[in-house]
Amino acid sequence: MLKEFKEFAMRGNVMDLAVGVIIGAAFGKIVASLVEDVLMPPLGQLLGNVDFSGLFLSLDGKSYDSLTAAKAAHAATLNYGVFLNTIVNFLIVALCVFLVVKQINRFAAKPAPAPAPTTKDCPQCAMPIPPAAKRCGHCTSQLA
Repeated sequence: MLKEFKEFAMRGNVMDLAVGVIIGAAFGKIVASLVEDVLMPPLGQLLGNVDFSGLFLSLDGKSYDSLTAAKAAHAATLNYGVFLNTIVNFLIVALCVFLVVKQINRFAAKPAPAPAPTTKDCPQCAMPIPPAAKRCGHCTSQLA
């Protein structure tokens, strides 16, 4: 089963890409929930009851109690708390992708070294000759 999975993971197929996109989208939702629901609330608690998703600056100069109230008033806002959540989300996804690619590269077949050449071309007549030849068998020229 592991060999079959390895062959599946290493194949460059459109269906494999589609499966990857679907799994990636689902994984993105999991990471978003991890950031918004698990990581940021304790971090906000440690920083003095801060809800990062509610941090914003009103660009019209008025004061609003919450981001929801500002949006209801159609005020232009700079939502830096949501941006911080998105940065943490991105960093977690990037780390996970890095770890997955690193593991896939460990399982990928190493390219075989190039075989040693079995012939070389004569500098005078350009015919193929053995690499160790001292004289060309075709034109009889002396080789270095």
